[in-house]
Amino acid sequence: MTQERTIAEGLLSIGAVFLRPDKPFTWASGIQSPMYCDNRLVLSAPAVRETVEQALAELIAREYPGTEMLMGTSTAGIAHAALAAALLHLPMGYVRSSAKDHGRANRIEGRLEPGTRVVVVEDLISTGGSAIETVEALREAGAQVLGIASLFTYGIRRGEQRIAAAGTVNHSLCRLDTLVQVAAEQGYIAEAQKAQILAFRDAL
Repeated sequence: MTQERTIAEGLLSIGAVFLRPDKPFTWASGIQSPMYCDNRLVLSAPAVRETVEQALAELIAREYPGTEMLMGTSTAGIAHAALAAALLHLPMGYVRSSAKDHGRANRIEGRLEPGTRVVVVEDLISTGGSAIETVEALREAGAQVLGIASLFTYGIRRGEQRIAAAGTVNHSLCRLDTLVQVAAEQGYIAEAQKAQILAFRDAL
């Protein structure tokens, strides 16, 4: 069994994947989707969490050699960045969606020196907006952003194009295609629902 299938099985086993074709979910981007992946549930499932965070640390070490710091997206990427950073013995921080309106008015939390080689940690990639905003904020602060590491990607063409246009790259532990294949094989969804979800993604 591949690591990607193991991650997919883990997400399905803890109910992190929701299918609701008759009452679509609204993503942050405004897109109406028949499916939602809630990776926050990984944090409260220790066995799956251990598998996911170890895989995330391995992905970062493999795809982004020379990484000096992990930066989580606010808020979903923060915990995953912290856990992976602990495994890699690296410093971490996170980027707020906007600067604080009090104290030091920080947007970037954690000590970030100019030139630091950073990987952005995101829980999932749909249209890529929040990850790209984080990359841009880090670049403005002088960081050298090596790329994005995420738990899951829907593989939406527009999101992939936006990430490429921003001059960066994303590597995910699990893709939608693998997740729905495993879900169909194990009876979480019907074959017709698998086709429906992939058709929805491919139409975006």
